[in-house]
Amino acid sequence: MPRRWLIQGLKRAFMSCFGALAAQTSDFYTIEPIFNSVSDTSTHPSFKNLLPEQIAVAGLLLGFALYTTWDQLFWWGNREDYSFGYLVPFFAGYVLFDRWPTIRSYLFNGVAPAEIGSAAAGPPQSGQGGQSGQGGLLLRLFEYVAIAVFAASLLLFAVGALLRAATGPQNPASLAIAASLGGLVLSGVFIFAKERIDGQPMALKQRLALTALFLFPALIWLLSAPLVSAIETQIRIFLLNKVTIIVFGTFDFLGFELERRGNVLILPDGQVGVEEACSGIRSLTACLFAGSFLAAVFLDRFWKKILLVAAAMFFAVLTNLMRSLFLTLWAYYNGAHAIDDHWVLPLIGDIGSVHDVTGMAILGVTCVGLICLLPIFNYKLSDFDEEDYVQAPPASNPPGQGS
Repeated sequence: MPRRWLIQGLKRAFMSCFGALAAQTSDFYTIEPIFNSVSDTSTHPSFKNLLPEQIAVAGLLLGFALYTTWDQLFWWGNREDYSFGYLVPFFAGYVLFDRWPTIRSYLFNGVAPAEIGSAAAGPPQSGQGGQSGQGGLLLRLFEYVAIAVFAASLLLFAVGALLRAATGPQNPASLAIAASLGGLVLSGVFIFAKERIDGQPMALKQRLALTALFLFPALIWLLSAPLVSAIETQIRIFLLNKVTIIVFGTFDFLGFELERRGNVLILPDGQVGVEEACSGIRSLTACLFAGSFLAAVFLDRFWKKILLVAAAMFFAVLTNLMRSLFLTLWAYYNGAHAIDDHWVLPLIGDIGSVHDVTGMAILGVTCVGLICLLPIFNYKLSDFDEEDYVQAPPASNPPGQGS
């Protein structure tokens, strides 16, 4: 079913801010049960009882996120292929807002909202969240790894920040800061979710599930930060060569007269160069961001999220190839400089050059394609359950009639 963003968002925001008032207002009784576990302050602790270390780490992570945003603003404003980064803080915030009821349930009850009625919210049993048995050894191993990641991320962040302060904005510094933010958030959430708000220990499975809720807000900054120049150049060259080879091979197979010289296609009426902007890396990063956001918001299984991100990469490469074929065909029939001509539409006016308009169009087509995949990924075969095929028992014979 389609997600009702606005309605659900208003409900959650209202109940989070005015839960106590809603308990006294009969108009909200229909939505209050969703938040019974956290809105009834008479039987459950409030956020005033947050552990001091949890408050400290939340403030620390917020400060790191703000610094990362400030650092990446330079790239978002000066490189068109990373201009989508302006959406990153808002989309990361929305994902946290969308998952806030689940996060809140873990902090107060130690389980997801769907498990409250079937799983005990009390202290975990030995071997599950305690310190004895194989479960305890596994838990300690995860904690040691998380502490090591947290310490390494702090060091990496310090190196990136010092490099940024000494030399100004540069790719390695921004990438180091973005990577360290991801490590700090994920390891910090796992470490400081050791106990619930009421001081009871949280089981390892629930701590990992709570940490997984922060994957998108923690790691999406890696997409909005530029890659190291050497790696980015290699990717661009690889994509440029593949696009040029495929376009030339397609036109040669169809019988068009053209010649290839490196990344330049020689046409009968001029030549067309497959520039860096046509390599597809710009649409690839933007589509990866769109696919990651849609997967984080609309899909509930990790394997589905991975498949949607892979589909975003496939769509980005495919649509960019279609764009290159169209531009080459346009230049073949209208002249080599025709791709730089501007399209003027009635009532609208100038909408940009053919080259730029098609570049924006492939982003739109890719996003529409990903949105169309969402119902397929969320489709459930409920109509084919066994219970639908259970035949009704035969009716009993009327009174007075034999069998």
